[in-house]
Amino acid sequence: MKKRSGSYPPVRVEGNGRAVVSQAGAVLLVETVRKSGADAALSAALAPWCKPRAVHDPGKILLDLALATAVGGDCLADVAMLRAEPAVFGPVASDPTVSRLVDTLAAAGSRALTAIRAARAEVRDRIWQLAGPHAPHADGQVIVDIDGVLVLAHSDKEDATRTWKKTYGHHPLMAFVDHGRGGTGEPVAGLLRPGRAGSNTAADHIETTRLALAQLPGKFRRGRRTLIRTDSAGGTHKFLDWLTARGRWLSYSVGMTITEQIHQAVLKVPASAWTPAVEPGGEIRDGAWVAELAGDVLDGWPKGARLIIRKERPHPGAQLRFTDADGMRLTAFATNTPGTAIAALELRHRQRARAEDRIRAARATGLRNLPLHDAAQNQVWLEIVQIALDLLAWMPMLALTGPARLWEPKRLRLRLFSAAAQLVTTGRRRYLRLAKHWPWTDVITDALDRLHTLPNPG
Repeated sequence: MKKRSGSYPPVRVEGNGRAVVSQAGAVLLVETVRKSGADAALSAALAPWCKPRAVHDPGKILLDLALATAVGGDCLADVAMLRAEPAVFGPVASDPTVSRLVDTLAAAGSRALTAIRAARAEVRDRIWQLAGPHAPHADGQVIVDIDGVLVLAHSDKEDATRTWKKTYGHHPLMAFVDHGRGGTGEPVAGLLRPGRAGSNTAADHIETTRLALAQLPGKFRRGRRTLIRTDSAGGTHKFLDWLTARGRWLSYSVGMTITEQIHQAVLKVPASAWTPAVEPGGEIRDGAWVAELAGDVLDGWPKGARLIIRKERPHPGAQLRFTDADGMRLTAFATNTPGTAIAALELRHRQRARAEDRIRAARATGLRNLPLHDAAQNQVWLEIVQIALDLLAWMPMLALTGPARLWEPKRLRLRLFSAAAQLVTTGRRRYLRLAKHWPWTDVITDALDRLHTLPNPG
């Protein structure tokens, strides 16, 4: 009988390798930073907090933290991954220096946050110009999704309280720009809140929307070119009144709670008024219909509001609610978009589900927990997480094609960023030679070629 030697080949390991670079594929993110001008923008924004004769620039430190988070880190100490590879990431500050900067920015409060956010907005404008037809406004409208995220935490962290799901932690409110079916999405606002913060808090939705609009290029901050989309947590009079009163009316598509008044109005809708729901390709969705309510049910709501109802057969085993009717599951949303078929409006609102993908990506990119103690420190961490997510959205937008543009952070890390390379210096130039047998080497090199063809900032 043949002697078994195990399922995997035996390999001897030595620790004296030279000119080998780990996380070499992360050079894609470094090149994205360079072409976007994010390093210069953050350096200028954080100049007031740069101490005389400082060795490390505060903007570079913040970007290093974002890069470490983008490649899988979830705390300040994980910046050591970058420090170990100076040939790719340059000089990286020590752990005490990094911690001191976060403490300094936290102590500065809104001044530091405003500076960081202004720099991100400046870079976003340039990225969208570079992206051209791949920019999220290619069809003439930007869609911003607002949703809450539950982040678990221990009780010793500031503002960690009991949540509405009977867990313990924080309840940030996030906003993401939707890139549509051909892309992912990027964060434009993150409001840190205690765990007890309510879902239907209009003031928080207004503040998050303000932060999100400030991140968009100027022409998208007012008027119908921006759509604000939320679930039923945003369905309050105060929030819709604020959206309506802002400039030339921001467009909105906001989920609504089925009240008794709405429920009774649905029961009076004739069968002929129901229209089949549709799928993205235009085909009819079996077992789902939509209708628009009018009349007294809209009393007190802003001018131009439309209330649209969806009914569908629940999947087998689903438990109906008191607000459902005739064995059908009911949902509702309000919008102020005129002149569009209600089936198309309902499909557009249903695509808000992509925000759940963005939240999953955020959890995988530093938002699984908040690593610091003070709320002000964790708000700075939330900004770092957003910068990391920005880079993870901008790099595919500028450099990847086909299915790779849809890869979420975990897949980007496993296939691209984790690739190792050999560092070769010749002719006063340094080259990273990726393994020829790595299945995604061509994806990395082609992406870098596209980034290299982009104009440099300034």
